[in-house]
Amino acid sequence: MGQFEESTALEQPIMTLGRVLQTLQDEDNVDVLIETILNYLKTEFNYSLIWISLYDRLDHRLIGKGGVTPTEDNWLIKQRFVLSPGDLLEQLVIQMRPLVVPDLRSETRAGGWQKAAQAFNIQGSILFPMRYKDRCFGVVLLGSTEWGISPSSTEKELISMVLGTLAASLFQIETTWMYQQTKRPDQPFLKLLTQFRTLNTLDRCLEVAVEITHEFIEPTRTNVYWYYREGRYFWRRASNQQKLPSVSLMKQSASGVTVQDLGEFYQALIADHLVSIGESYSSLRADTTERLMEKIRARSLLAVPILFNQEMLGFIAVEGQNPRIWQENEKQFLRGVGQLISLTAPLAEMEVKIRQAELDQSLTAKVTRTIVDDQDWQLSLKTTANLLCQRLNAGRFLLIKRHLKTAKFEIIYQYYPLNRNAIFSPLDSLSSQDWQSLKNQNEILLIENYDEDEKLKPWRNQLKDAGVRSLILCPINSCLTSEKNQQDNTPQEWLLIGHDAPRTWDRTEQKLVKIVGQQLSVILRQWKLNQRIKSQEEFNQALEQGWSILEKTEQLQDLEQQFTEKIAQLSKSPLVLLLTWLEGAKKAKVAHCIARQSKFYIDSERLISIAKDPLIQHALSTKTMFLWPVQELSAYTRQWFTSTVDKILVTTLHTASEHDPTGILIVADPEQIQTESGISLTLLNSLIMQFSWSRRYLRIQEVLTTQHEELQWMNWYKQRRLEELYRTVGGGLKQLNELNQSPFQSTDPQKNQLSHLRYQQLLRQMGSALASTSSLIKQEQWRLHHQNDIIPITNLLRRVGERINAIIRNKQIQLVIKQQENFNVIGDHIKLELVFYEILLTTCHRAEPGGVIEMITQPLNDHQLQLMITDYGIINPQLILELKIGHSPDLLAPSPLSSPPGQQLLICQQMLEKMAGKFLIESGENQQIITRIILTLAPAS
Repeated sequence: MGQFEESTALEQPIMTLGRVLQTLQDEDNVDVLIETILNYLKTEFNYSLIWISLYDRLDHRLIGKGGVTPTEDNWLIKQRFVLSPGDLLEQLVIQMRPLVVPDLRSETRAGGWQKAAQAFNIQGSILFPMRYKDRCFGVVLLGSTEWGISPSSTEKELISMVLGTLAASLFQIETTWMYQQTKRPDQPFLKLLTQFRTLNTLDRCLEVAVEITHEFIEPTRTNVYWYYREGRYFWRRASNQQKLPSVSLMKQSASGVTVQDLGEFYQALIADHLVSIGESYSSLRADTTERLMEKIRARSLLAVPILFNQEMLGFIAVEGQNPRIWQENEKQFLRGVGQLISLTAPLAEMEVKIRQAELDQSLTAKVTRTIVDDQDWQLSLKTTANLLCQRLNAGRFLLIKRHLKTAKFEIIYQYYPLNRNAIFSPLDSLSSQDWQSLKNQNEILLIENYDEDEKLKPWRNQLKDAGVRSLILCPINSCLTSEKNQQDNTPQEWLLIGHDAPRTWDRTEQKLVKIVGQQLSVILRQWKLNQRIKSQEEFNQALEQGWSILEKTEQLQDLEQQFTEKIAQLSKSPLVLLLTWLEGAKKAKVAHCIARQSKFYIDSERLISIAKDPLIQHALSTKTMFLWPVQELSAYTRQWFTSTVDKILVTTLHTASEHDPTGILIVADPEQIQTESGISLTLLNSLIMQFSWSRRYLRIQEVLTTQHEELQWMNWYKQRRLEELYRTVGGGLKQLNELNQSPFQSTDPQKNQLSHLRYQQLLRQMGSALASTSSLIKQEQWRLHHQNDIIPITNLLRRVGERINAIIRNKQIQLVIKQQENFNVIGDHIKLELVFYEILLTTCHRAEPGGVIEMITQPLNDHQLQLMITDYGIINPQLILELKIGHSPDLLAPSPLSSPPGQQLLICQQMLEKMAGKFLIESGENQQIITRIILTLAPAS
């Protein structure tokens, strides 16, 4: 009987528990569930205070739903408790484990429940979490008037089981509610697809997309912003509302916004990212978010890009006037709408695109015909540039070429509006990063806005000054075979299309530029071939001109001058210097200076020490061309090189390796030598080689000619001196023999004395003749030695008359000398006497027997005396001509000056010039031959 009663007592709680659990599982009303739990706890457990609350995750608080208090005062049961860090209730919610509090009255972390426990005299308390799947749905507080109560394990298990079942039911109710509340995007999206099938214009498609999107997401505004490439801004193409005057400006959506104002937002759209800005969250930086929301006049935003083939078409945006948390289904729906528009837009504009493709094809065909038909590559480029700029609405068309040595970009050709200025060439060299990027990419480079893009930064100032704000840079593979091998197929020519406003270049435009670039490669390749031919022709022409200069120039100074002028002309240098010195000399001087401006001129009179000048010494030791910065020249060199240039190209006048150079060439600022438009280093070296050898040849010829002349003078001079010596000594010996053989030597003392005096006189004459030859032997062995003696002209003529007297008597010539007075002249008395003798001797030889030779001595001016000799003999006219104009340039050609009497007369002319005199022969009237000898008068004492 006792056992039956005990089993009956156990069955009752179990049945009650089963009914409660069943109710918790079946019921979907939260209030009924709370009431069921409350009744169960009141019935089955003896607690004075029961409080049941639900947890609000969003606001992090507990909301009272029901309970029991020891008194009638139950206002606390429905209160809401905000959880704070360190609170006992927050600890329970976070840890989700039951907590036992021995005395709730003294628990400071209990918040408002501490005061309630003191009012209700609640001491021992137990807090149970309502937990399901690691989530806390609420808290149950059980309190007793006894201190330090501790429930049994069975009691804990029962309460935890009931509360866990309640939490599971709450989870199911929340899930069902959320599912019911969740928007289903499939139906509106299917509706959108259905309507798109019946629409034939893009604007209608956009209007429908905006309408359905606005109905589904329910924002304040829904807009489609379309991208305008040339202006580089987005304009509002479709919207769910019209701009009304009654609506305030802050509540209206923006009619358009520029890319520059969007910043990071635009970059996110380009990368095909969804942009979400809502309550306490933004996918962009804070500063960007603030500027963006100010521009579009909204406080929350959800936007997705409309892209086709990675090209920006626009974006669809839902905007809210209040902060909002965007749901995931809303984001997915909006992205689907954006992708649907991106597929529809090209189809809606297919006709326009086909028409544009036809126009582009026609344009490339015109370019091809231009290339084929036009022989003038400049005209071809102009036509091509005009067509392409009209198609792209661009203002600049530049063909640029990278110079391998300077790394700068020379502008080969440019096309620009009439109201604009040309861009100065060359463009600066690029940074290593930019150039490496161009080499690696080897494709079109785009800059939409030069103010925001860091690419091609070294060109920024030059291009921005010309009004370029966006550009396309396209490589042109126009390298010839030999160039490709040398440059690893890296393009050296580029096509640059510039626009005067920020804009985006679509794929069609990029493809068109690339096709035109490939066509231009044909022009550039032909131009390169023409340039090579032209360069080779100029090379040959310059060499021919060099040879022509060498062939026609017989004087060393003329050769040096013409060569220096030719180098200045070819190199376009502002200053060309030729420094020369004689063999073995210690000093050099500026032989010739060609300066474009007076400020570049170098003093040509200054002597330069060869050994002390570092520049000359470096040139002599290097024997090859080298560049030298002027600022690095030594102080000694700067004493004579005073020109204000940046750098100089220096080379020696080298011939064979065993020959010592006797000059250096300096070309200032030789930029033109390093470009295709100027002289090449090969040509310059060839011209210098030509000049050096010719200069050496003329120098040798000059030395040999001088030696030949001096030896001729020496030979003539010694010949005449020997003749005079022979005449004097021979005549004296003859007279001595005659005196020695006289029959009156010993008979007449007076006659003996006269004979002795005559002996003495003849010996003195012979001694004087021998003495006069001492200077000839000592001082004039290989070169004549000139003295400046004061010579009375009367004495000179008398001595010459004595020497010429024999031939005058033999030919019965009458010599008439007319002299106003005795004049003193300056010259070497021996040589001047021989010159007069030679001239009179020649005159007597050509005169007819019995003829008359008239000599008139008269002053020409205060400093010169003229002796005019007139005869009627016969003379070769060619002799007169060559004595007047000089020897024939062809030294091997027959000449009357190469044999007597012209040879002797030429020597006389040269000897007189050495003594500052002149010698002229001319034909007068009545077959007269007039010989003029002009001498320098001695100053009056």
